[in-house]
Amino acid sequence: MNLIEAFVNEQVKKEIPSFNVGDTVKVYQRIVEGTRVRTQIFEGTVIARRNGGISETFTVRRVSYGVGTEKTFPLHSPNVQNVEVIRHGKVRRAKLYYLRDKIGKASKVKEKI
Repeated sequence: MNLIEAFVNEQVKKEIPSFNVGDTVKVYQRIVEGTRVRTQIFEGTVIARRNGGISETFTVRRVSYGVGTEKTFPLHSPNVQNVEVIRHGKVRRAKLYYLRDKIGKASKVKEKI
């Protein structure tokens, strides 16, 4: 095993939360402000998930005060403390970029029963 593979295996999280595109999730993110460390929660719908080993990322979209906000989180980052699934969505696509153009109730994803 070479040095890169050893480093990757050391950094990869052992317990990966199971969530898919279309799910509503709460992402607990560690924020460092000077000497203070706090946890900030970002809740929204997962619109994309990019698989790629240690560089795996997922994008979460939420609308607050009429403004759509998207954040892309690295799954194996130490700053992403926890991903909590609120509800499972019923979708038929791998990427939900079309939700960017939807407004109001049209941007909702049906819940999987």
